[in-house]
Amino acid sequence: MKKIIIAIDGHSSCGKSTMAKDLASKIGYTYIDTGAMYRAVTYYGLTHDMFEEDGTIRLEQLEAAMDDIHISFVFNEETRRPDTYLNGEYIEDKIRGMEVSAHVSPIATVGFVRTAMVAQQQEMGKQKGIVMDGRDIGTVVFPEAELKVFVTASAEVRAQRRYDELKGKGQEASFEEILENVKERDRIDSSREISPLRQADDAILLDNSNLTIPEQNEWLYEQYLRVASED
Repeated sequence: MKKIIIAIDGHSSCGKSTMAKDLASKIGYTYIDTGAMYRAVTYYGLTHDMFEEDGTIRLEQLEAAMDDIHISFVFNEETRRPDTYLNGEYIEDKIRGMEVSAHVSPIATVGFVRTAMVAQQQEMGKQKGIVMDGRDIGTVVFPEAELKVFVTASAEVRAQRRYDELKGKGQEASFEEILENVKERDRIDSSREISPLRQADDAILLDNSNLTIPEQNEWLYEQYLRVASED
């Protein structure tokens, strides 16, 4: 099997990260959660007073700090998945709550933030053998990726999945609040001027609204086998 780049794009809370992580673990590839990178920048901004009360980003302050924002992933032997670290601090759990979710889409529209993150992502993918998920992996970060998948599901299904995830972690959650957040993130992600969320022309569409995790994993594995075995 040849080593390839697998780019998985799609809407928020549609299971991209789960299927990407599971595939990477199964085939021995490196998994890179680009969404976690933008969440890490958001978390940095929230903990360094870079948001106004109305949610507006203090752009000059954030831009001046970008060189001090170092994101890394460390493989967790217990979960068999990578954890997110910001400047050496474990933040995996901290970046998954509603406060970060409510602020991450505006952060992801900022040009200098995307430029910095894309540069890091492209560096990570130079050796191939990676699975990367996000919003613009197949269109901007790796337009030459051998396998591109675009994942979607209904807003209600995605909100329920997010609600169940948070409740499972013992966190307070409101389904209505999460559904509104999902719809707002869709609007922002799809309408932003820089790297808007869209399906690459050569990406395979997967609507997983009615699929179980094992079913979607098997589907993705079959796509990988098909592409990696091609001459």
